[in-house]
Amino acid sequence: MIFIAKEIQTAAYLFASILFILSLSGLSSQESAKRGVLYGIVGMIIAIFATVLGQGVEGHVYIISAIAVASVIGILLARKVEMTAMPQLVAILHSFVGLAAVLVGVGSYLDPSTQALSGAEHKIHLIEVFAGIFIGAITFTGSIVAWGKLDGKIPSKPWSFAGLQMMNLILLLACVVMGFFFCKAEGTEGMLYLGIMTAIASFIGIVLVMAIGGGDMPVVVSMLNSYSGWAAAAAGFMLGNDLLIVTGALVGSSGAILSMHMCEAMNRSFFSVIFASASLGTRTGEKKAMEGEVTALNHEEVAGLLKEAKSVVIVPGYGMAVAKAQYPIHEMVQVLQKAGKKVRFAIHPVAGRLPGHMNVLLAEANVSYDIVLEMDEINEDMPDTDVVMVIGANDVVNPSAQDDPGCSIYGMPVIEAWKAEKVIIMKRSMSAGYSGEDNPLFYKQNSEMLYGDAKVSVEKMLTFLRN
Repeated sequence: MIFIAKEIQTAAYLFASILFILSLSGLSSQESAKRGVLYGIVGMIIAIFATVLGQGVEGHVYIISAIAVASVIGILLARKVEMTAMPQLVAILHSFVGLAAVLVGVGSYLDPSTQALSGAEHKIHLIEVFAGIFIGAITFTGSIVAWGKLDGKIPSKPWSFAGLQMMNLILLLACVVMGFFFCKAEGTEGMLYLGIMTAIASFIGIVLVMAIGGGDMPVVVSMLNSYSGWAAAAAGFMLGNDLLIVTGALVGSSGAILSMHMCEAMNRSFFSVIFASASLGTRTGEKKAMEGEVTALNHEEVAGLLKEAKSVVIVPGYGMAVAKAQYPIHEMVQVLQKAGKKVRFAIHPVAGRLPGHMNVLLAEANVSYDIVLEMDEINEDMPDTDVVMVIGANDVVNPSAQDDPGCSIYGMPVIEAWKAEKVIIMKRSMSAGYSGEDNPLFYKQNSEMLYGDAKVSVEKMLTFLRN
């Protein structure tokens, strides 16, 4: 087997780190996202080869075989998974990173070279092992719960009870105590304390995510992304791998920054979401009763409204992703633009179940970036808009977020669709949003429902618009 010198490996790691930074930079905008992904792919290939061919690495047959099998599984999954299931896929992949950190930690602790260390060096390594397993265990179980919620296998309603925060604090203190005894233990006797801490941390991961409501799940996904990064960084410290430390820190810090931005957009405190208190204390009164009457139009009538309108705003949501309606919607936009209409998209920061979910879907359908606007950019234009089409969205256009203190999403900024002259809501039924809250927008006088599959409905409207 050919091995590379330590200096060459270090240079390869440095180059890969630069590519990872360029990858994150590229992902900051839709125009450069594809280039950013390519940078990340090349960086990871370089990192893998530099690690596998490094000095002192053994068992290459098993390593290469594992990489080959994992690559095939990854390709098959990527080709099979629908865009609507991407949030679930991302969540379950985060769990793998957490589990890897736990296994690396246990292996590092049992390694004879670890037991041969002494003094401060030994204590520092034990702290690295303990912290890595703690973060990894929380990431592992928390990501599994997030996957279950996103996939509908676990109810999205937040799990809460009196004393939840106190219980979390006691569990955290118990882990700290286990860490003290772990660092004091001789030889491998610390496995008992390490095992107890792993079990407690795993339970903390379940509790933290179970206590977060469906409306905050996009923040949870980005938060778990951050956790997985820190778990990878901890594994890097345990293995003495500089690239893994750098990569983990990049993922951890970028995930934390994204979570903070999303919390700011939702008017949530970052720490309240992390510690699951956002879902516990936001309601300050009884929920308002729904007032008004729900009315519906057919496809020809909606097409007639679009023909008469001068300005149209489209608000996409998870329902659009489920129906794969982005392609006919793009065709409809082109038809309306050729007729001289001003058409734009309004994107809420947490639309869908993954940060940037709607942006990716629209880009997939080749929708021009120029007409895709953020919530803050579009809200001021709503009073001058003739028709707003809400396609499969719910919570992000819910007026209760502004005027109902008894609503679980109260205080979250939303797209103010109801201020337009006419609102068309395209849904399969009157079901509540992912947060579980009913939407008063459906009952307003200027709102009309258009029931049915979004893709089929848009295609029918296209027939009338073209005629």
